[in-house]
Amino acid sequence: SIACLCMLAHCESAASATEWFLYNIPRRNIFKTLSYSLSNVNEDICLFFSVSGFDTFHTMSWSGNQCDLSMPLSLLANMTHQYPALTPEQKKELQDIAQRIVAPGKGILAADESTGSMAKRLNPIGVENTEENRRRYRQLLFTADQRIDSCIGGVIFFHETLYQNTDGGTPFAKLIKDRGIVVGIKVDKGVVPLAGTNGETTTQGLDGLSERCAQYKKDGADFAKWRCVLKISDTTPSELAIFENANVLARYASICQQNGIVPIVEPEILPDGDHDLKRCQYVTEKVLAAVYKALSDHHVYLEGTLLKPNMVTAGHSCPTKYSSEEIAMATVTALRRTVPPAVPGVTFLSGGQSEEEASVNLNSMNNCQLARPWALTFSYGRALQASALNAWRGELNNEKAATEEFIKRAEANSQAALGKYESSGSGGAAGKSLYVANHAY
Repeated sequence: SIACLCMLAHCESAASATEWFLYNIPRRNIFKTLSYSLSNVNEDICLFFSVSGFDTFHTMSWSGNQCDLSMPLSLLANMTHQYPALTPEQKKELQDIAQRIVAPGKGILAADESTGSMAKRLNPIGVENTEENRRRYRQLLFTADQRIDSCIGGVIFFHETLYQNTDGGTPFAKLIKDRGIVVGIKVDKGVVPLAGTNGETTTQGLDGLSERCAQYKKDGADFAKWRCVLKISDTTPSELAIFENANVLARYASICQQNGIVPIVEPEILPDGDHDLKRCQYVTEKVLAAVYKALSDHHVYLEGTLLKPNMVTAGHSCPTKYSSEEIAMATVTALRRTVPPAVPGVTFLSGGQSEEEASVNLNSMNNCQLARPWALTFSYGRALQASALNAWRGELNNEKAATEEFIKRAEANSQAALGKYESSGSGGAAGKSLYVANHAY
C-alpha cells in the first residue's frame, strides 16, 4: 500500500492517478496481495487498502498538480511508541549503581553458586556440603581485608547467602554494603529444555520475579543476575534458542529495573565443542545482536544494565590454540559490532578458563588497540575462588591462607581490568583448567 501511494502521489491530477491505479494494480506482482477500493470525487481520491488483515484508509487531494496525502489513522495508531517506563530519578539510581560496580579497576565476585554447585566445589576438597560449611567458606571471602575494596565493585549472592551472618552475627549483606561494595542476587530458577531442539535450553523464573525483586531490594540487593545458556555445534544455536533466550533476558531486565535493581544480562555461550575462534565470534555476534534488539523492544534502559558475556574463545576441544591477543581482538570486535556504547560495562564470565588465563585474556582486551566505549572487567566465580578453595579444604587453620589466595586473584583481575596486569606464569593452581563440560549452576 505504501508503494502504491508513493506512485499515485507523483501523478498530476486525480484523474491521471485513477487511470494509473486502475491499469497497474491488477497487473503488477507487487500489488497482488492487496485488496482495495477506490472512489474519485472531483479532485479527491479515497482509498481503502487491506493487506494481510491490516486495514488503512487514505485521502489524496490535488491542488494544481501537487498532491496532498493524508496519513492513515490506523497506521498512526500502530506506530512504535514508548510510554514512560522509568522516572528520571529511577534512571539515575540505576545508572549510578551500574557505574559503581564497574568503576575503574573493579569487577564482580560471583558467589552465587547454588547448593548443588557448591557440592561440586566442596566434595573434591573433602568438605561436606552443609549450610554451615557453605557459610564458613563465603565468610572467608567476604571478610578479606581492605585490599579487596579497590578490586571488587559487586558481589552476587545466592538466596541462602543473602540471609546468612558472620560468626559475630553481622548479616553478610550489611557487611558487604558497609564496605562500599554493591550487593547482587541471582534470580533465575535454572535452565529447562526447549522441546524439539538439539538439547538446547531456556531459563525459567519469570513467574513471581517482580515480587522477589521487590523483596530483595528491601533486603539490600541493588543488582541481579540471570543466566541463559547457548551452545555451539553444527546445528546450534538454533534461531528459536537465540530469540527465546534474548526475549527472556529482556523481560527479566525490564522487571528488575521496575524494582530499582540493575540487571546483569548473561547470554553465556558454552566453550564445549571443537569450533574455532572465528565460529565463536560469529555466533557471539548473532546472539548479542538478538539480545540488544530484544532489550530495545522491551524498553530497557541500557545505561542501567551490565552485560556478562563469554569471551570469544575456541571450543575446549579445538586443536588450534589461540593467543590472548587473538582472543582479545575477536572479543572486542564482536562487542563493538553489537553492544551499544550506552552500556556502562561488560563483566566477563570466566567460562572454565584457568585463573591465570582469565586474567591474561582480560588484560589483553584492555590493551587492545580498538576503541572500547564500555568498561571491560570481570564477573568471575571459579577464576577468583579456585586457589582459595584448594588452600582452605575446610580447615579452620587454613582460612587465612585461603583468604590470601582470594585477595591475590582479586588484585590480579583488578590490574587486568586496568590493562596493567603482569603475568607471573601459569604454574600452580592458578594455571589449572577449570573447564566443566555442559557447565550448569
